[in-house]
Amino acid sequence: LFGHEKGAFTGAVARRIGKFEEANGGTLLLDEISEMDVQLQAKLLRAIQEKIIDRVGGSKPVPVDIRIIATSNRDLAEAVAEKSFREDLLFRLNVVTLKIPPLRARSLDIEVLSQHFAKKYSEANGVANRPITEEAMGKLKINPWRGNVRELENTIHRAILLCQGDVIGPDAILMPDGTAIPDNANGDSHATGYASNGASLVGRKVAEVEQDLILNTLDHCLGNRTHAANILGISIRTLRNKLKLYSGDGIAVPLAGADHRAALRA
Repeated sequence: LFGHEKGAFTGAVARRIGKFEEANGGTLLLDEISEMDVQLQAKLLRAIQEKIIDRVGGSKPVPVDIRIIATSNRDLAEAVAEKSFREDLLFRLNVVTLKIPPLRARSLDIEVLSQHFAKKYSEANGVANRPITEEAMGKLKINPWRGNVRELENTIHRAILLCQGDVIGPDAILMPDGTAIPDNANGDSHATGYASNGASLVGRKVAEVEQDLILNTLDHCLGNRTHAANILGISIRTLRNKLKLYSGDGIAVPLAGADHRAALRA
């Protein structure tokens, strides 16, 4: 946030200005401020109150004049009560408060965001932009989206990778575990679904369940490691390490890309 001077620490080969100086005369967004370390909160409070900062290793303060927008998915008043957030900093920041309702309460936003993410990930994966059918959009609108926009984005990305036709239908709208969004999706139905799925897994080891999930996803992606890693939410390196481990144990691993398709034709 505050930058450093040359020689301030090992590896500091040149002066580097921080975010405050970069935003001088403008606006600085502090995302998830509730997660900021308490010691850093003290420095932030000084920067806001006195409009000066100190670079690490610096000998004189640097004046800054910025507007701050801070976001949090936690109740900062509760964080103050828990002693994880400074009360004086909250008072200093809390000039205008905007409370954004959860995504599930903004159905129009779900539609606009879904279309945006569909276009974004179609381009990123080099495929034609596929429209979302009304039935699929209906499922998106009834899902509770506990992870809000991030969860919706991952779901649309997954749909782009799994979609087999020219449009994104309801069959491509899947949860991370591969299950479909129920027609009456809400908090209770999801809880019931997770409970029933969990019951079928009782008695199995975590490593076994993980192995099945990875191999089934890879097979679904026709051996494409990159697509499978995206769906699983892990890095391609982690996926390759897992597959190497499985192969070493004598477990059949789906072949990559063209080799997989050739094996299917054979």
